[in-house]
Amino acid sequence: MDSKEETEKLLDKFSVDRSDIDRVVKRYPMRVNPYFLSLIDREGDAIWKQCIPDIRELEDEDGLIDPLNEEGDSPVPGLTHRYPDRVLFLVSNRCAMYCRFCTRKRRVGDPFKEITMEQILRGVEYIKEHTEVRDVILSGGDPLLLNDNELEFILRELRKIRHLEIIRIGTRVPCTLPQRITPILCDILKKYHPLYINIHFNHPREITSESRKACEMLANAGIPLGSQTVLLKGVNDDPDVVKELMQKLLRMRVRPYYIFQCDLTKGTKHFRTPIKDGLKIIENLRGHTSGLCVPHYVIDAPGGGGKIPISPNYVVDQNKKEIILKNYQGGIYKYPKGPVSRGMSPKISIKEG
Repeated sequence: MDSKEETEKLLDKFSVDRSDIDRVVKRYPMRVNPYFLSLIDREGDAIWKQCIPDIRELEDEDGLIDPLNEEGDSPVPGLTHRYPDRVLFLVSNRCAMYCRFCTRKRRVGDPFKEITMEQILRGVEYIKEHTEVRDVILSGGDPLLLNDNELEFILRELRKIRHLEIIRIGTRVPCTLPQRITPILCDILKKYHPLYINIHFNHPREITSESRKACEMLANAGIPLGSQTVLLKGVNDDPDVVKELMQKLLRMRVRPYYIFQCDLTKGTKHFRTPIKDGLKIIENLRGHTSGLCVPHYVIDAPGGGGKIPISPNYVVDQNKKEIILKNYQGGIYKYPKGPVSRGMSPKISIKEG
């Protein structure tokens, strides 16, 4: 379904300014499938903001076209080799829904930037020739938007590479189009273990009976599932919302993995939150819910510097003998730096709460 058809469907359901949407989609394509559209309760809610074009996308003059310098670190088209032992491999240019905050707004959905099988085979050859590569992340677009035969061909070719140990798939399909997860697809995927899938969920309302079933099918196929969440203003920049999301993810066997600070992508300025808000969210998780619910909060450094974890500062002070720590409730504790001597408690409360 193209942007014009989707705009017409949207106008049937909500009263929106068609001229603004038309202006935005001329630069940044729109795609919203009926399932994800059905999750919208009202204009401007958390689901709406993720998928409906906003005129502010055209007003961002400060952002970067390729904020992570993926093109600069690409030895062959569509493959980024930044870290020593792993590569990012783009195998699709399409998604089930085009996120308005996408890091790859420069290319996703652009019909002139389709990824060909010839390009994919060049990427496979690169991996074959570089024996230091032990881990590949399939991304896009969305790899699960490929048909079953195309996806299996890529997995089969990669599994022929003896030095390649791990295959990962980054996808939003279980969230945005869970009906794509079928028994046939799961049977294909489980042939290529060790295979890991990272899924992108941003809000508790994205967890439905359909998305839960999709994740359970993948988990039952023996695939470890992780989640990646982007911190978005007006969507999930609230500690209680994120806690609910992480707890619901864990209940359906999806392990919270990353919370990303929104990248400095051109057209996404209205989504970016202060870093202090992300730190507050982590503080609200650590100690207040299961440690399994606490993801890493990271900034993907502009220009290709890689993922940099940041966390609240629990070290209050330190000297030659001890370190002064703050716990999740604000209690202050001393802890010795070296071996504990006689009569010395390894954990001494100075102040509670």
